[in-house]
Amino acid sequence: MDLIKSLEAPDRGFPELYPGDEVRVHVRIVEGGKERIQVFPGIIIRLKKGGNDKSFTVRRIASHGIGVERTFLYKSPRIEKIEVLRHSKVRRAQLYYMRDLRGKKARLKEQVKVNRNK
Repeated sequence: MDLIKSLEAPDRGFPELYPGDEVRVHVRIVEGGKERIQVFPGIIIRLKKGGNDKSFTVRRIASHGIGVERTFLYKSPRIEKIEVLRHSKVRRAQLYYMRDLRGKKARLKEQVKVNRNK
């Protein structure tokens, strides 16, 4: 048990994430010899838990209505910070149906009262 704990990456203090959350992920990008921070905003459509392998997928609509999805490792050193902009009311764990929705149908209702103490 101690061996498993010693191999786990330290907790970075990111907020607790849920499917349907609108987030802005600040990612450190290396181009050549330079390093910069790129912001990737979007909606979390998938969460995969599991210790060091915990990951989440963020989907956003880029220019000309093209959907872009990006999967991040939760404990990656490349993630600078995660901002949760709003929580949405969803009834699914994976929001893959969002891939087929466009425009107003792709909106999620905002969750007014967030009581996620479990």
